[in-house]
Amino acid sequence: MTGKAKPKKHTAKEIAAKVDAATTNRGGGKAGLADRSGLEKGGHAKYECPHCKTTAPDVKSMQIHHDAKHPKIPFEESNLVNRHANMAVGDSSSKPRPGVRGSYKK
Repeated sequence: MTGKAKPKKHTAKEIAAKVDAATTNRGGGKAGLADRSGLEKGGHAKYECPHCKTTAPDVKSMQIHHDAKHPKIPFEESNLVNRHANMAVGDSSSKPRPGVRGSYKK
């Protein structure tokens, strides 16, 4: 045990882990905002529940969600909405969206 006057030492492994955590992009903040919002690539989650619009990254997670939240409805993989495929098919950013100021032109 070290005394009060002696500073505590850190190992090289611990310092390297701190540097890695501080300098690696983990997808948070402004760097990952576009990916999380789903505007460009569809976001992190690939699938969307057709009943409640909850998203999931894979079919297995969506099946777990479906069994827990919609037990009376049978699970069908064909009904799932593939958000990544929908984003790649059409670019809806050029079309005016209703309800957005300035999108309606007379």
